[in-house]
Amino acid sequence: MKATAGRARRPLPAWSRNRGRNRGRKWGRPKPADASAGFVTGMFSIPEGMAYASIAGFNPVAGLFAGVVPTIAGSLTGRTVLMVTTLTSAIALTSQSVLKDAGLDPADAGNVAALAVLTGVVMLLLGLLRLGSVLSFVSNAVMVGFATGIALQIITGVLKDATGYTPQGHNKLRQLGDWIWHIGDWQPTATLVAAGTVAVWAAARAFRRLKPVALLIAMVVVSVAAELADADVERVADIAAIPSALPHVTAPDWGAMPHLLGGAVSVALVALAQAASIAPTVPNPDGSKSSVDADFTSQGLANAVGGFFQSLPVGGSLSRTGVAVDAGARTRWAGVFSGISLALVVVLFGGLAERIPMPVIGGLILVVGGELVWGKRGDILLVLRTSWLSSAAMAATFAATTQLPLQQAIILGAVLSLLLYCAQAARQARLIGLTRDADGFWTAGRPPERITGDSVTVLAYDGVSLFAEMPRIDADWPEASGERNVVVLVLRMVPDVPSSQMLKLLRRRADDLGAHGGRLILAGVEPGLAEVLRSTGTGRHLGIVPAGARLFGSLEEAVALANAWQAGPRD
Repeated sequence: MKATAGRARRPLPAWSRNRGRNRGRKWGRPKPADASAGFVTGMFSIPEGMAYASIAGFNPVAGLFAGVVPTIAGSLTGRTVLMVTTLTSAIALTSQSVLKDAGLDPADAGNVAALAVLTGVVMLLLGLLRLGSVLSFVSNAVMVGFATGIALQIITGVLKDATGYTPQGHNKLRQLGDWIWHIGDWQPTATLVAAGTVAVWAAARAFRRLKPVALLIAMVVVSVAAELADADVERVADIAAIPSALPHVTAPDWGAMPHLLGGAVSVALVALAQAASIAPTVPNPDGSKSSVDADFTSQGLANAVGGFFQSLPVGGSLSRTGVAVDAGARTRWAGVFSGISLALVVVLFGGLAERIPMPVIGGLILVVGGELVWGKRGDILLVLRTSWLSSAAMAATFAATTQLPLQQAIILGAVLSLLLYCAQAARQARLIGLTRDADGFWTAGRPPERITGDSVTVLAYDGVSLFAEMPRIDADWPEASGERNVVVLVLRMVPDVPSSQMLKLLRRRADDLGAHGGRLILAGVEPGLAEVLRSTGTGRHLGIVPAGARLFGSLEEAVALANAWQAGPRD
């Protein structure tokens, strides 16, 4: 027997043992439920994709094809495995606004392809640079206002299709009011078809098993009824022909890209902001973690590839993802099957899709827009009950979304979010006075108004070092009087890179204490902050006690240092 025969076998490292398992988990094995869920989602993409493209003034075929190649690419590469990447109403409207603002024709396939590819490049860069955190700077109040404004855009965008009357007005609120005021000008047949679509949808939703496909049922039933009755209404064929073929390669208009660069950033931000809410809502069934940055990259690839195959810009769709989950999706293959199913339906039954009445699509989108508004009622009430600043930001974003181009509205919303953050941070920042009680424990209270006699005053800074906080901190700082006063300032929560305004305040307060024969000592200073204090020369004006593992260890050390300094020889 060889000498090594009885030697204990060394276990493989964890990364090696799990390598094959993780590789399998990355793709997963398709389940039977994925195929059925993919079919339902693909069918749902017919009315929704066409309608979203139509309300934004695009060829409805581009809305269809947005659910083929981009959906397959996004499902294969995404880290949120059940997320369905396709066209959404906000993306369609923002894309239309960007092209209009650039003076480009949205009906030109080359312009659409250029915008989709550019949007994909922006998303890829954001993902590769790990800038997923940028979305955290858009507040919930702003997103609620934006989403509600988008819902109103959706509703007003199909009023003509649903009733045959084109509302007038320079903004969406005026258009809605004009539409209601001119109810007598609505076309009876179109209105009846749209109302029937809403009624069938509501009836289908009454049955739990039919709820995920209620829109599809309403589209099929009312379209067949309108065809049998030979209803005199506008149909999809009157707008665009649906080719019974797979999407073909379309070259972007490279000359249009310089005019679309800024707009592509806006479209990317709108799409990514919508998709960021999917991962927390729909966790991965296998327990693996999602990644915002990886999902950015996935959606970027979907756009970059889809732009060459007749697709509008796309992003993660909460509604389409919800349909897939409700229909039983278990792995990423549900999204893949959705794209394949949609492609097969277009190839085999494209001619039938051309017979869909536009009032049917109008009725379906009225339902979608109404559900979006109704679904936001809880968020709206939450923002209204939070603070007047949040309410003002929500209202301002809603107003901007209904009256300005969407790319301008999202930028305004981001600016409002930052201003809201600054205002809230400045209001919450404070100085806390720390005193030792009879048992030797530190208790928190208001800082003293004045430092008198030979004393050690202990303060704690509660803030994030934002420049807007400094006036309040400066106002709360106790006035120095007497000799050899020492202030110990706890800075444990201050970031590695403080604002220059804070450094100026520390230097000024240290000089003020020094003028009275006193000293400022900082406690709990993290290494990064200590390096900034050293490199800027601020550290020469004060004492520094580094942060330690023990929570109040640096405070005790700083107080001991202050007491020793006071007891030392006087100059």
